[in-house]
Amino acid sequence: MTLSRRGLLGLAGSTGALGTLGAVGAAPPGPVAGAAADPAVATADRVRTGFEQLAADGYEVLAGRRVGVVTNPTGITADARHLVDVLHEDARVDLVAVFGPEHGFRGTAQAGDSEAAGRDPATGLPVYDTYGKSGQKLADVFTAAGIDTVVFDIQDVGARFYTYIWTLYDCMRAAALAGKTVVVLDRPNPVGGRRAAGPVLERAYASGVGREPIALAHGMTAAELALLFNAEFLAAKPVALHTVRMTGWRRDSFFGATGLPWVPPSPNVPTPDTALAYAGTCLFEGTNLSEGRGTTTPFEVVGAEGVDRRWAEAAQALGLPGVWFREAWFTPTFSKFTGKVCGGVRLIVHDRAAFDPVRAGIGLLVTAKRTWSGFAWRTDHWIDQLTGSDRVRKMVDAGAGVEEIAGDWAAGLERFAEVRGRYLLYP
Repeated sequence: MTLSRRGLLGLAGSTGALGTLGAVGAAPPGPVAGAAADPAVATADRVRTGFEQLAADGYEVLAGRRVGVVTNPTGITADARHLVDVLHEDARVDLVAVFGPEHGFRGTAQAGDSEAAGRDPATGLPVYDTYGKSGQKLADVFTAAGIDTVVFDIQDVGARFYTYIWTLYDCMRAAALAGKTVVVLDRPNPVGGRRAAGPVLERAYASGVGREPIALAHGMTAAELALLFNAEFLAAKPVALHTVRMTGWRRDSFFGATGLPWVPPSPNVPTPDTALAYAGTCLFEGTNLSEGRGTTTPFEVVGAEGVDRRWAEAAQALGLPGVWFREAWFTPTFSKFTGKVCGGVRLIVHDRAAFDPVRAGIGLLVTAKRTWSGFAWRTDHWIDQLTGSDRVRKMVDAGAGVEEIAGDWAAGLERFAEVRGRYLLYP
């Protein structure tokens, strides 16, 4: 690797749309997430991230500590500098190591992969790979790195099966085992935090895309999740935890209202629009249909070779709030159906406050099975890990509709909402 991290961050920003971006509220209808930030927001009322608050406090919580940072290209300042560069150059912080999650510290790896350990060419710091490591194995990595404080700063997208929140969970658990402290620098949930949605994981279906029983769309920030994890799931051996809150963020805010720069948190989430749809359309990873990887609009289009307009018509006829479904054609350059013309559906979110991505995803599964004879689940039943149980798969197979399937998870979601409410930090 010859590019510096600054160069790679520039490339990441240029390949996606450089957009701007916890009780229940409702955002007024507005432009689809991902639109350019209002300059007035960017200069006046923008969100200040956890990192900015940490810096404003003179890095007091890190004083005298040997620090390791868990981050990726999204760990940036408001003027798009990387926090590793900033911390490395500041004599008040003893930064000794960097840890990369899925997709790697530099964000070059595809889904289900990471970057090998090495050294950061910009700072010379050792970079360790955390992906797939947990428990004592990860604790040993922290010990070998010679740190006593783990700082976590990564942009999440708000879905249970996005692995960064479980990197946070694994780091907290490992840090507790190794006697380390964890500091979580908060960032916005780009799809807002008005409510949780979708099924709650059953522990029998725990995996790397869902270790503990939270809702599919959790409606929380990283710091809020860290508080919940520590109290609810790590209570037998909690970690010494510090959370550094944002200022200026509200639960009804989508990313475009934050005034912050958007850096793709992974290669197939190029824009905030992608994040908005992701919690629903990522369910197609559990099927033989393409979820749009290998296109310029992953997770905003889904389809397969042989699908025709009847699917889009059936999905639109559901009348789901906040979204239109229209016929789409695309040719993936990698992943499923590489080089093949696929028919399918494009999601157009016209009212973000009303849109429920999980119900939209379920509606697309239901109608895909009804209108395309080639529909099939992945043979390993990956859909069960994504949804958190075998209930969605079995109900779709039995011919259930969207409301019946959503009704099946309603009681579990209500219980989770009660737990969630104890850890919300923002109005």
